[in-house]
Amino acid sequence: MDELDVLKKHWQKDAVGEKQLSSSQLYPMLLKKSSSIVKTLFYISIAELVFWVLISFLPMLSTSYRAKMEASNMNESLLNGLTILSFVVILVFVYLLYKSNKKISVTDSAKKLMESIFKTRKVIKYYVGYNLIMAFITMVGMSYYSTTTNPELAGAMTKLDTNGKIIMCIIVLLITVAFVTVIWLFYKLLYGILMKRLNRNYNELKKLEV
Repeated sequence: MDELDVLKKHWQKDAVGEKQLSSSQLYPMLLKKSSSIVKTLFYISIAELVFWVLISFLPMLSTSYRAKMEASNMNESLLNGLTILSFVVILVFVYLLYKSNKKISVTDSAKKLMESIFKTRKVIKYYVGYNLIMAFITMVGMSYYSTTTNPELAGAMTKLDTNGKIIMCIIVLLITVAFVTVIWLFYKLLYGILMKRLNRNYNELKKLEV
């Protein structure tokens, strides 16, 4: 073997060693950052749960609120069912984030960390998607329920011709889309920055696995 071949062989060994050193240095940093991000997401979900609990139950303590509910003839069973469903979904979301945080904090390989980050991203996407769908259904349902149970609104609707009813439906649809868009922007702001950082960590881990 000539001197050039020997030099190439040593250079390849050094390159491999340098890559291994780089991986051993980067992984703990990515693990720490990912764990911190998921922990922050978990705390945000707890805050969101507390917020919705307060929004749902504090008005019920008011006698005027209860009187309005009784006067509106709103289906309390349906309302309570939707409220319970929302809380169940949030609790499941909180549990999954807590589970992800625990799993990431004890992960000992880049591959497992990538899997945990991937699952966390899916949980966030499903949760946001569920909330957007529920917001749309709730707005449409409330609009329909109001126009059929409120005597004044029902009377106004009967006075409209076909074109007037179509225009009203379009207006309700535009308001609903605007409302859902505001919620989407809220979640985009709330989770978007953290999700970008989590995606960045995921991409860095993919490079380490190459």
